[in-house]
Amino acid sequence: MQLRATLLGCLLATAAYAVELNPLFQDNAVLQCDARVPVWGTAENGEKITVKFADQSVSTVGAGGVWKVWLNPMRPSATPRVLTVHGNTTREIANILVGEVWIASGQSNMERRLGLAGGQQPILNWEQAVATANHPEIREFHVQHKRALAPRETVEGGAWTVCSPGTVENFSAVGYFFARDLLAARKVPVGIIHSSVGGTPAEAWTSEAGLKPFPEFADALADVKSFAADPEMESRRAQSVQLAWFEKTDPSSKPGAAWSAADFSTKEWASMTLPSYLERGGFPGFDGIIWFRREFTLPENWDGSDVQVHLGAIDDMDTTWVNGERVGMTAVWNKDRVYPVPGRLLKRGINSIAVRVLDVSGNGGLYGGKDEMRVEINTRDGKASLPLSGAWHCKTSLTMAEIRWLPGGFFENGGLATGLYNGMISPLVPYALRGVIWYQGENNVGRERQYRTLFPVMIADWRRAWGQGDFPFLFVQIAPFVALTPELREAQLLASQHVKNTAMVVTADCGDANDIHPANKPPVGARLALAARALAYGERIEYSGPVFDSLKIEGANAVLRFTHLGGGLVAKDGELKGFTVAGADKVFHPAQARISGDTVFVRSAEVSRPVAVRYGWANVPDVNLFNRAGLPASPFRTDVD
Repeated sequence: MQLRATLLGCLLATAAYAVELNPLFQDNAVLQCDARVPVWGTAENGEKITVKFADQSVSTVGAGGVWKVWLNPMRPSATPRVLTVHGNTTREIANILVGEVWIASGQSNMERRLGLAGGQQPILNWEQAVATANHPEIREFHVQHKRALAPRETVEGGAWTVCSPGTVENFSAVGYFFARDLLAARKVPVGIIHSSVGGTPAEAWTSEAGLKPFPEFADALADVKSFAADPEMESRRAQSVQLAWFEKTDPSSKPGAAWSAADFSTKEWASMTLPSYLERGGFPGFDGIIWFRREFTLPENWDGSDVQVHLGAIDDMDTTWVNGERVGMTAVWNKDRVYPVPGRLLKRGINSIAVRVLDVSGNGGLYGGKDEMRVEINTRDGKASLPLSGAWHCKTSLTMAEIRWLPGGFFENGGLATGLYNGMISPLVPYALRGVIWYQGENNVGRERQYRTLFPVMIADWRRAWGQGDFPFLFVQIAPFVALTPELREAQLLASQHVKNTAMVVTADCGDANDIHPANKPPVGARLALAARALAYGERIEYSGPVFDSLKIEGANAVLRFTHLGGGLVAKDGELKGFTVAGADKVFHPAQARISGDTVFVRSAEVSRPVAVRYGWANVPDVNLFNRAGLPASPFRTDVD
């Protein structure tokens, strides 16, 4: 017994002081080429650490439980090699390549996987893309969703996955198409660190230091600190704010007419079999507030004690009532709901349960999770379980487009100011990278003027964190959709014109007026790769469509000049369209437009003396100005306010 205890103690001591690599350094990783590469992890204080990779051997001493070394710049290499860390113990990671590392971040259009996703259109030609994805030089590290109240130093979970037809379905579609085209052009390995969350605004991806100059975020930052100091108190306060918001915003939540009432009639409601995502239950593409109701029967031998309602996981947020009284509220999409219900609220016989669900984006609804739907009760004969799965009544209340809900004021969701920066960007620093590809903006619609400043600040914030200078930051202009404004596209255009070493991909020709998640993702990745080749690698290629440069008035004509001519201006598939013109009265009229060399002449019979011109100035623009490089012009207005 004594010997066994001694051996166990030795094993525990060894485990406690085992040298560890940061979780970003795992089998199949890609290290950045042609740059100093930090490698870091944890170890015992004073422990000598030696890192060996390729022909390099670098040593340091652990201090404060952590260590870091720097590898000298390395040439790209697709030859798999082993990285070894020696300390009191030895760690090895295998199949390591050296190439180009890019972070792919943003919201749902970056998060969208290449393979099929419930409730969303298939990616265009996805099956062919999967079948031909035999690219072992491409690897993706998927960062798990994590919101945090303070900057974190390590990612939770995650692994580097080698691209193949068997794995690529789970890659970011945009990230994969970008990497595929970059590999074809540069012939070097490509590593994508995929860190994105659907339905999230830019402030969630910005640090506290980045948001401090914005007085409108002062309360949110103070709330984050308060919440971190006393989570229970702040959780109760947050719920009171949420409940007040629902009563104000959702007609179905208003006292006196609430759909949660014990005796509310659902005879006009639809039916859905639960558990299920909304998209599979008859509500494809729905994002917003939807209600569910059903009844359950307590038997005569119920002993009158409290019961537990199990609803499984609900995406994204729920509020639940039993017999008209609220019994629970949760704003985490992947958490099983288990709500205690006091016996005083219940009766033998029929009881009602109502669930209000707020689905921000993507999949939504009572989708099950790990916990089956049921009511756990005590009877005079022992415990019993009453099923809640099966037919429920359901009815939609408001769509996200109608309520324009901004999640920044809700502590437990992806809109928490600084939350995603703290949980999903900070842990990546200082992993050596070439740059960032970014697809976001939808959740900042309604605050377009703020985005003009916020987005550039976020870019500067990330660059400051890495300390690698103004690395390339390539982003996608939001696509045509009924609820996405031209003012937000303008804010993105202005960022591309005023923030150093940035480029914007225009998607005016590959959107979907009725789907915020357009299926045509290959051109998005291809255009990001063009921008990377030009900005990051100095290739002398055209990477942008025509960009408005200047306006000159010649009588009744407005003459527009552009940069990024790409060999010349062209009207794709017919006469040039999408232009409007206004005189001093600022009333815009449809205009005729024609290309003349490197300029566009715009005029309207309704405007004798033009003052301003707009192009594609609509939520869903109908436009066709391209350059000969095959790239579309960005929507714009000459009267930027």
